[in-house]
Amino acid sequence: MPSARLASDIGGTFTDLALERGGERWTAKVLTTPHAPELGVLEGIRVVLGKAGMQPADVALFIHGTTLATNAVIERKGARTALLTTEGFRDVLALGNESRYDQYDLNIALPEPLVPRRWRLPVPERLDNEGKVLLPLDEAALRERIAFMKAEGIESVAIGFLHAFVNPAHERRAAEILVQEWPEVRVSLSSEVSPEMREWERFSTTVANAYVQPLMASYLGRLQQGLAEGGFACPFFMMLSGGGLTTVETAARFPIRLVESGPAGGAIFSAYVARQRGLEKVLSFDMGGTTAKVCLIDNFQPQASRSFEVARVGRFKKGSGLPLRIPVIEMVEIGAGGGSLAQVDSLGRIQVGPESAGADPGPACYGRGGSHPAVTDANLALGRYEPALFAGGQFPLQVPPALAALEEHVGQKLGLAPEMAALGVVEMVDENMANAARVHAIESGKGYEGRAIIAFGGGGPVHGYRVAEKIGVTRMLVPSGAGVGSAIGFLRAPVGYEVVKSLYQRFRSFDVAAVNGLLAAMSAEARGVVAQGSFGAALSETRIAYMRYVGQGHEISVALPARDLTEADVAAIRAEYDAEYSRFYDRPVPGSDVEILSFAVTVATVLPEVAPAGAVAGAAAPAPIRTQAVRDTTDGTVSDWAVYDREHLVPGATLPGPCIVAEAETSTLVGPGWTCRMDALGYLELTKEAA
Repeated sequence: MPSARLASDIGGTFTDLALERGGERWTAKVLTTPHAPELGVLEGIRVVLGKAGMQPADVALFIHGTTLATNAVIERKGARTALLTTEGFRDVLALGNESRYDQYDLNIALPEPLVPRRWRLPVPERLDNEGKVLLPLDEAALRERIAFMKAEGIESVAIGFLHAFVNPAHERRAAEILVQEWPEVRVSLSSEVSPEMREWERFSTTVANAYVQPLMASYLGRLQQGLAEGGFACPFFMMLSGGGLTTVETAARFPIRLVESGPAGGAIFSAYVARQRGLEKVLSFDMGGTTAKVCLIDNFQPQASRSFEVARVGRFKKGSGLPLRIPVIEMVEIGAGGGSLAQVDSLGRIQVGPESAGADPGPACYGRGGSHPAVTDANLALGRYEPALFAGGQFPLQVPPALAALEEHVGQKLGLAPEMAALGVVEMVDENMANAARVHAIESGKGYEGRAIIAFGGGGPVHGYRVAEKIGVTRMLVPSGAGVGSAIGFLRAPVGYEVVKSLYQRFRSFDVAAVNGLLAAMSAEARGVVAQGSFGAALSETRIAYMRYVGQGHEISVALPARDLTEADVAAIRAEYDAEYSRFYDRPVPGSDVEILSFAVTVATVLPEVAPAGAVAGAAAPAPIRTQAVRDTTDGTVSDWAVYDREHLVPGATLPGPCIVAEAETSTLVGPGWTCRMDALGYLELTKEAA
């Protein structure tokens, strides 16, 4: 019987693979193939199976995550999409909610809608806020719009009618007519993609789903075909942005739920490591080739959200992107990876990212035609990488092109030697990541006291200790397999699905029967999706209400019992809301009623218990395999750092910093004043000496 489990994660620069069977794990890292991403996945599978000496028939499960949907939206390379909407509301996508992410910018740039006005097509129809028909759907007008879309070469259609989240009848009828008249077109309904109030967010999410659906369906079809031709017959699951797994069929229907699938795997990986080590408060730090992601994890659970922004036009500015209302693990993601490009702006400041060299041509040191300096070039110039062993030795790095690029694009403009230009680049990218972590904590109403960093991704262990110093953290873990952490996280994720729906309620007039009916229907829908891939495993269910004081503009989530509610529960839920509100804003608002806007139900398979790691006795450290001249980014001095092979370390071995612990997919830098110790799990634990 096949027993191996295989996962792949496509990043902007590398495609990561992780294969597990029993207690053994094999990993691989190959360059992403942007023109046909499935080719990189299939090549990585071939490599990792070869390392393990396995055949496709040995694989019992394949899990996949990709940034393809996100990149399509950011790069505006999706399908020719049209929006059918209620007459009078064609400009909702352009108007948004009329907020400004920068109040003092007179020339503010706002994100352009994915659908131009010419393809935002009004249809006479109208429902009221309770779902009652005020104006029937004008089917003749709808057919005229279909003829226009055919003539325009539209490939995908989003349907977003007013109040369809209460009554989807008009959207469903419009979809029926579309399919009858135009069988080959793809259709996304707002009542299925994002059945919540707030037209801008609902329409934006539905349009984004339609925009990427043809691309994702085509890609997943090609990948499935490639797997079948390669002899794979195992189940195929996709990682969702919310941290669960789902079937390929569901992913192809709602591809917008995949936008953060890779980063979500990283957060799941960190949560699993935190559970192994009994760490209740950690910061997940995932730095790859294109982006860096930070996520707060408390009580072994990543923070969750139901909103996300993509394609921000204001760098790091909340509110400057296209809003998506999808279940997502809450994190901050910035353009700071190994491939992030460095330049000097008009004010003479070093800027790093968000532009990336990607996999093709890659940083200058790859020797593949890149001429602009990236973070990897800067790390190489500082002596932080061994050129011959980068990415497991797949392609040796070239120092001369890295130094030349740094000198031309940074050093000459600032009067710096290439090595000092590299120091500035690395310090800037470290500060960008540390600042993102600070902002994330502040926005979450949390701090870093008592937290540990879990660093992974190709760049996380390289930059982790310096980011930790900047945010005041004195403890860092680098798990085994850190270079492909997100792919390993896929193997730790439950099969799960979240359903979110709106039903307006106030506590003073709370309709228990209506809420129970809605929650039961949502539970049944979620369980139906999960049943396709749970294979009879035990399931858990969580329920959440999003509520606010009457008159406020934003909601706070409060957990509900996973059962039918009673009248006695209403007062307890209200008290829980007051307590949660006070955690954010110090005090409740006495005498004010509370309103509920939406409910969420998540059903997932129950994960096995994780046994905490035990203590380990001290052990002798191995001799270093060599020394390496490294320039310290804190003071610019150059000294010889010992380099150790991670495979030679045994649990209990302790290494004084500064030193480097090298492995196939990454290297861990142990800075001056830090100590590295291998724990009972084979993880590297770095601690900072007290000042």
